[in-house]
Amino acid sequence: MRKSRLLLGAGLLAAALPVSAGALEGVHGQTSITCTNQASGATWQVKVDYDHATADSYPAQISDTQISWKDASDGGNYTLDRKSGELTVIFASSTGGYFLHHRCKGN
Repeated sequence: MRKSRLLLGAGLLAAALPVSAGALEGVHGQTSITCTNQASGATWQVKVDYDHATADSYPAQISDTQISWKDASDGGNYTLDRKSGELTVIFASSTGGYFLHHRCKGN
């Protein structure tokens, strides 16, 4: 009885762990996502590699709902909502930091 509870617990834990988007949706390879700053209209591309779990060449957490990564060059913490296309960037600073909001769509 104790052994079966342990196995059941381990199975539930494994089911709760994050899984890459590729495993959940069969997404593989690389894609470019075009993001637009809603205030200025400036655009740029974010390159996502589902096979290596990177965004703009930085390690990323990829799930079926979001892609998040930290850009070491600018210190920003990026979170892309895969359903809405909303990209939120958080920059920390000694004065409290700030948030930027962008809209993205896949190519």
